[in-house]
Amino acid sequence: MTPQAKLVFVMSLLLGTTLTISSNHWITAWAGLEINTLAILPLISKSHHPRAIEAATKYFLTQAAASALVLFSSMTNAWHTGQWDITQLTHPMSCLILTSAIAIKLGLAPFHFWFPEVLQGSPLTTGLLLSTIMKLPPISLLFMTSPSLNQTLLTCMAVISTALGGWMGLNQTQIRKILAFSSISHLGWMAIIISYSPKLALLSFYLYVLMTTAVFLTLNSINTLKLSTLMTTWTKTPTLSAMLMLTLLSLAGLPPLTGFLPKWLIIQELTKQDMALTATAISLLSLLSLFFYMRLAYCATITLPPHTTNHMKQWHVNSPTNTTIAILTTMSTMLLPISPMLSTML
Repeated sequence: MTPQAKLVFVMSLLLGTTLTISSNHWITAWAGLEINTLAILPLISKSHHPRAIEAATKYFLTQAAASALVLFSSMTNAWHTGQWDITQLTHPMSCLILTSAIAIKLGLAPFHFWFPEVLQGSPLTTGLLLSTIMKLPPISLLFMTSPSLNQTLLTCMAVISTALGGWMGLNQTQIRKILAFSSISHLGWMAIIISYSPKLALLSFYLYVLMTTAVFLTLNSINTLKLSTLMTTWTKTPTLSAMLMLTLLSLAGLPPLTGFLPKWLIIQELTKQDMALTATAISLLSLLSLFFYMRLAYCATITLPPHTTNHMKQWHVNSPTNTTIAILTTMSTMLLPISPMLSTML
């Protein structure tokens, strides 16, 4: 792919995202979602590998179906109320259809099956876009329509997402699939709180984007896609491996790292809403995710794997640490002290 074509597609992604998050009318929001979908497809399939073409096809079909449901929901609401404004979604059936449509767009369970397959068929840089920027427009639509959403349906999908995201990531050996199930699990935490505290859901999303970006850029820098190759990285790039371990533990939500902050605040807010049982359930289900994060962190920092072959013993091949990765890792691990300030803003 030529740099000019890549620039056009990336600028189209930014245009579609900006159009959706800044619009008040359903048609312009839908147009932004469509621009996003069409712009990411060439980036997914640029390797021309059959797996990449399959991923692009799956992505197009699911996103087209979800966009059609968004349009159908808005048209149903306009038919009954005469309102095309995003914040004026009041018809119950429209709210139900929109909740399902955005769940498909995000990859919330039980509409999650496409996301791990698409991420596995994409390059790491495209996978980063799919896990971060491409989730911003649906999250912003959820934010704008949060008072109208079907809370029971959203809570059920959130709990199922947290469970499946942890459970299905346990026996994976491909790092991109593990990160896909990690994304599904984190989306469950955001979905469960967005009806009660939309600002907290956005904070959780921003911190998730920060930590996931650090993980993807580190993996891209050390050129690692599987657990078996991750185990050999410490001997070649010990600094990057240590940074990856810290970021993964932060994604797992372990204190005193940054990832603990959104989970702490979400559990606190759910308890205030008399949902202590739900908070306990998702806290226990996130322990499943903790297992594969710990396994990734262990593989990243192991000094020499068992059954080592000669080509693995490349001791201390020094490579410079990327400044961007260093800054992102620092922010991914050391933002917990600002939690009092964030608590007053929410």
